[in-house]
Amino acid sequence: MTSPAPTLDIAAPGSSPALPLARVPKATFRAHIVERLRRAILSGELPPGSALVETALAQQFDVSRAPLREALRQLVEEGLIVTVPYTGTHVTELSVDDLHEIQSMRITLERFAFEQAWPRRDAAFRRELKRRHAALTAAIDRGDDAACIDAELALHGLVYEASGHRLLQRTWASLRGRLQLYWAAHHRAHGARGPKRDSHDRYVRLALGDDLAAMLAELSSHMQRGAQVTERFVRSLSSSPASATPAGATR
Repeated sequence: MTSPAPTLDIAAPGSSPALPLARVPKATFRAHIVERLRRAILSGELPPGSALVETALAQQFDVSRAPLREALRQLVEEGLIVTVPYTGTHVTELSVDDLHEIQSMRITLERFAFEQAWPRRDAAFRRELKRRHAALTAAIDRGDDAACIDAELALHGLVYEASGHRLLQRTWASLRGRLQLYWAAHHRAHGARGPKRDSHDRYVRLALGDDLAAMLAELSSHMQRGAQVTERFVRSLSSSPASATPAGATR
C-alpha cells in the first residue's frame, strides 16, 4: 500500500517549511495566494495528488480562512485542484486516459475554432497573433515555465476569441486548468522549462496564411508531438509511491 500524497503544510519546529511562502500585503491576499499555489502546482513543487490543508495554509500565508477559501475556490474553478466532500482538497491528478481525452478534445475544438474564425481574421487578429507569439518566445528565452504556460494558453486562445462562438469559448475556458496541468507535465517529461523555441512557428505561419486545410492538418500534428514521452512520464508518476506527509502535518 502506498503512503499518502505529499501535503502542503507547516513544518515541525526547527525544520524547513514544505514551501517557502512569503507573507503578502493584506489588500492582495487572494491574488498572491492563487499565484503562489498555481506556480507551485505547475512547477511540480506541489505534485499531483498533494493534499492542501486549510488550517496549515492559513498559518503559512498568515491570513484568515476567508481569503484562503476564496483563493482555493478560484483554483478549483480553474481545474488545478479538486475538493472531495469528507476527503479534503488536493492537486488535480492527470491519468493517461485524461491525456488522451485532452488531446482529442483540443484537436476537435481548435479545428472547429479555426473553421469559424478563418473568414474573420482581420489585421487586428494578425497583429495580436504575432504579439502573443513574441510573448511566448520571450517567456521561453527567460526559462519561466509558468509564464510559458500562460503565454501558450493565450496564443492558442486567440482563435477561440476570434471565432465569435460563445459556447465554444466557454468550452475552451473550462479546459484551461487541465491544459495547464498537461503542459506542465509535458515540459517536465521533456526536461524543459517551456516548449521548444520554434514549436509554434509553423502554427503561426499557417494561421496567418490562406490555406485552411493545411492549418487543420497542422493542428493534429502540432498537438501530438511529444505525446508518447508525456504519457510515459504520467505513467511513472502514477506508479511511483508518493512521498510521506511532512512532519507537523495536521488534517
